[in-house]
Amino acid sequence: MKEYVMTDLVLVLGDQLSPDLASLRQTAPGEADILMVEAISETGYVWHHRKKIALVLSAMRHFAAELEATGRRVVYHRLDQARPCTSFTDAVERALAEGAYKRIILTEPGEWRLRKEFEGWRDRFDVPVMIVEDDRFICSHDRFHRWAEGRKQLRMEYFYREMRRETDLLMDGDKPAGGRWNYDADNRKPADADLFMPRPHAVEPDAVTQSVIALVASRFPDGFGDIEPFRFAVTRVGAEAALDHFIDTALADFGHYQDAMLAGEAFLYHSLLSAYINIGLLDPLAVCHRVEAAWRAGRAPLNAAEGFIRQIIGWREYVRGIYWREGPDYVRRNALKATRPLPEFYWTGETDMACLAATIDQTRREAYAHHIQRLMVTGTFAMIAGIDPHAVHEWYLAVYIDAFEWVEAPNVIGMSQFADGGLLASKPYAASGAYIDRMSDYCSGCRFNVKDKTGPDSCPFNSLYWDFLDRNADTLRGNPRLGPVYRNWDRMSDDKRQAYRDRARDVLDTL
Repeated sequence: MKEYVMTDLVLVLGDQLSPDLASLRQTAPGEADILMVEAISETGYVWHHRKKIALVLSAMRHFAAELEATGRRVVYHRLDQARPCTSFTDAVERALAEGAYKRIILTEPGEWRLRKEFEGWRDRFDVPVMIVEDDRFICSHDRFHRWAEGRKQLRMEYFYREMRRETDLLMDGDKPAGGRWNYDADNRKPADADLFMPRPHAVEPDAVTQSVIALVASRFPDGFGDIEPFRFAVTRVGAEAALDHFIDTALADFGHYQDAMLAGEAFLYHSLLSAYINIGLLDPLAVCHRVEAAWRAGRAPLNAAEGFIRQIIGWREYVRGIYWREGPDYVRRNALKATRPLPEFYWTGETDMACLAATIDQTRREAYAHHIQRLMVTGTFAMIAGIDPHAVHEWYLAVYIDAFEWVEAPNVIGMSQFADGGLLASKPYAASGAYIDRMSDYCSGCRFNVKDKTGPDSCPFNSLYWDFLDRNADTLRGNPRLGPVYRNWDRMSDDKRQAYRDRARDVLDTL
């Protein structure tokens, strides 16, 4: 039995590495034990990229040391200890058996599966369980429900405008800076290879990170993705340095080229800050204020600052609201009744389609692909090929370093796969090879011919696009944004439509 009794037990999760976390604010140093757990269940519920596991574990260990330096008592369970914890419940049971606690306190988790587990503790344990709301987000659950109530369509653009007003970001009084809310139309330029393109911020692994890398390599020898080289920051100081680097070297061109794709250039002008924000090393609102300050100081154009800030206070907050509003069954929605298994090349990258091969190979190496690679390459192909959206959801959750279900699921189920039937997106993000050809240089090095529509060497995106629209016509024809597309299909000759169907069948048979 410990010398001190009847104190609080505060659980801190691996994506809650923030010193001002709501649960930590409930107690003062010396008044609680902080419980942190490298649980077996968390490393295996999907086939996580090994870089993601290494990032979270190393950041957790550094955060525990940071807490201890402020006088906090930390009870830390490591994955490589003699008897690691199988789950958070296992860790709490051990804590209750070893000491006397008056309360269990935690900040709400970011996923439904964990909320169910933690809420079950109220019946399982003999001490009160206090779950406090995660106020690191700008929009609370109640605030989002109020915004969504009574609306026929939950369009992000209108939500985003309210967040701009409430945060006063990029505002001139009650008007948007520059007179427009959204500069997305200015942010669609294809990029050219540039010797002066910025490199992402890189951190040399310290001893703690090196030990975690060795642990992950040993424990998950057949896990997905390359574990090294590992360049990610694992501390708050390192994440702040990464933010500084982005603002200094890439923000100015981020806007123009945020949708561009280049073979051999994984990062272009993107920030690579989402993982740090999602695990708590960076505060999202503080990041936005830094970017706004750079614009007001003349260090970046308005379209770059607005495009970046929209991703955080608009899209990030919006998808979280959708996730919690729609409930745990959201990830199982399948409005288009797609049932085809996920192709093996999503794991191996072994495909002759250059855009998919490049994106998946990059994902294996870096645990990263930017939003257009995710939406318009791997996502579009999965949708137009009729892949089961739940399998697609689990793939995205597994392979990306910034993927946590609250942010990943609406992006995949709603935006990428249209599996929620249009709750989130106004139309399916289906496209032929022409879009990829316009926004990238992938097609120039591809075995398939993007200009060929239905021949044996034609780009598979071309025939699958029309076949997708054809086989889902009963569901999609009434979508007003697809009216012109279906009129084009109807004007085609019977032979041409059949040629698209035949080529699509050949492509799908090879999957």
